[in-house]
Amino acid sequence: MMQNLPTPAQPLKIGTRGSPLALWQAHEVRRSLMAAFSLPEEAFEICVIKVMGDQILDKALKDIGGKGLFTREIEEALLEGGIDIAVHSMKDMPTLQPDGLILDCYLPREDVRDAFVSPHVAGLADLPQGAVVGSSSLRRRAQLRLKRPDLQLVEFRGNVQTRMKKLHDGVAVATFLAMAGLNRLGMAHMARSAIEVEDMLPAVAQGAIGIERRSNDAHTASLLAAIHDTPTGLRLNAERAMLARLDGSCETPIAGLATLDGSSLHLRGEILRPDGSESITGSRSGPAADAAALGTDLAEELLSQAPAGFFSWR
Repeated sequence: MMQNLPTPAQPLKIGTRGSPLALWQAHEVRRSLMAAFSLPEEAFEICVIKVMGDQILDKALKDIGGKGLFTREIEEALLEGGIDIAVHSMKDMPTLQPDGLILDCYLPREDVRDAFVSPHVAGLADLPQGAVVGSSSLRRRAQLRLKRPDLQLVEFRGNVQTRMKKLHDGVAVATFLAMAGLNRLGMAHMARSAIEVEDMLPAVAQGAIGIERRSNDAHTASLLAAIHDTPTGLRLNAERAMLARLDGSCETPIAGLATLDGSSLHLRGEILRPDGSESITGSRSGPAADAAALGTDLAEELLSQAPAGFFSWR
């Protein structure tokens, strides 16, 4: 048994965004630690931290700073000691952490697929010519433009509940969300269908929850080691290594997914022009122990095929 476990008198402080999905994720981390160490709920404190990305909803992420908008304030609180760990949706995380912080704990991954969501339309193929579709994801927008250049795409930001309200208010006839988020919120019924990864490759790390800590906090590292899911870690090692080499951000449409078969890993990657006029894909397979190297190698191949200015708007 570990010594100095969290107690109601000295709880472990868990930092999170305040959306319903972010809170569910923080509560899941708490549940996992409670189960691993037979601790009461009072041994943990959920600390909601406002982040810039949740406060500016009328602009595209690429115009206001990218992925760091969902993490900066939380990471500052972690570095300053205001919280002990930070819980993140991994698809929102930059590939580099600030000095003094580390991400090396992941919960078991959920469904990685995108969900087609619409009050009236059954699926992507059923969208009428010129239909208005809402999405804030450059990756999804580029993939949609590639498949359906006739669609009108509008900016669609906010949490799941906000986006559903926009649909019912007629801002768009359909949108796309992560199946993982809908499943976690008990809202899977909102999806008309889950889009298979062969038809729409998901965002890197979609469906994964990561837990960030201070790199010099050995005690917290020992706590988190008890709930870390190794298969998820291996898959994300490959995907995020690919993303890092591609310099992935909210300004670059990139998709990637790693799968495991025993000790072997298979990685697929896709880069797209932002206007959806071109897509470059590739894959790598090899030992799971070489996950990061496989990701970097695939990224090099994709970059070698991309002409200058590939990620720029034409």
